Amino acid sequence: MIIFLATVLVFIGVVYIFIQQPKFGKAPSGERLERIKKSANYKEGKFQNLSYTPALTEGVSMLSVLNEFFFKKKKHRKPPTILPSQKTNLLALAPNKDVLVWFGHSSYFIQIDGKKILVDPVLSGAASPVKFTTRSFPGSDIYTTDDFPAIDYLFISHDHWDHLDYETVLKLKPKINRIICALGVGEHFERWGFDKHKIIEKDWNEEIVLEAGFVVNTAPGRHFSGRSFKRNISLWTAFVLETPTMKLFLGGDSGYDTHFKNIGNKFGPFDLAILECGQYDKSWKYIHMMPEETVQAAIDLQAKKLLPVHWDKFALANHDWDTPIKEVTAEAKNKNLPIITPMIGQEVELNNDTDFIEWWKEVK
Repeated sequence: MIIFLATVLVFIGVVYIFIQQPKFGKAPSGERLERIKKSANYKEGKFQNLSYTPALTEGVSMLSVLNEFFFKKKKHRKPPTILPSQKTNLLALAPNKDVLVWFGHSSYFIQIDGKKILVDPVLSGAASPVKFTTRSFPGSDIYTTDDFPAIDYLFISHDHWDHLDYETVLKLKPKINRIICALGVGEHFERWGFDKHKIIEKDWNEEIVLEAGFVVNTAPGRHFSGRSFKRNISLWTAFVLETPTMKLFLGGDSGYDTHFKNIGNKFGPFDLAILECGQYDKSWKYIHMMPEETVQAAIDLQAKKLLPVHWDKFALANHDWDTPIKEVTAEAKNKNLPIITPMIGQEVELNNDTDFIEWWKEVK
């Protein structure tokens, strides 16, 4: 018994020391925490979704989830070969060109109306504090931080490891002009040495006038946050980005709910909606969308086009790596919704219609 207790205490001590590393960020404190406590979305010591949102579906236990994940893994959770890509030179883009470049999962670059925007960049090769547990797919890391120009606006939807990557943002620090993030997330950036005056940190349903013609409105999602054991001490958000020529919905992570229709009624129509379509499971159906829900969310938003993200880089769920894109493209076709399906690194012209090949069918 003494040996067992000693082993447990040592383990707890090792874990405690491990999570003190800078990459775990920092819990909100001081003035930031006082502001959080005044939020209508913060109750009982944590941020809440608009609708009741359990982490797991009714009748599902964590034990059953772990059993399926570790002992009933699908054979094709990862691609069988190196992913195809097209590497766009971001440093040589004509300044008057409006383009989007996707880096896999939920990371992408937008150059629009002369401004350079980066969203949820994860370029370190992993989406976890323990790198060997969630390595990126071979071929998905064709970009490094050296490939990026100066970034006018960095958008961070929430602080999960697959959206806020310590190593990536630290290397990008000299290139970042302003950071737009959800309430509480700024504490991480300040711990990592970012100038607090560069951080714009907002609750849901707030407006940010960046400069003439560029306005951002924060919008709710149905998800959760956290970089260690305590959840929801910072907020998760989507962004409505209005530029002089376009209106974009930058979706972050979210389960399906009525908030998409409300956002569409208030801000739509959108020229493009960028929405998650991977890492879903019937066991956590409230916090990530099934592919048919992704299409419905785009319709609710009154989007003219859909770019499905949150797939093609990390295996965070137990579906085949290409099931999300197969199902979302089929549903979009069924609903007559135009869909954008670029390869990693492929240039997407925002002002022109482009026919995209179903490249995933050739990955064998």
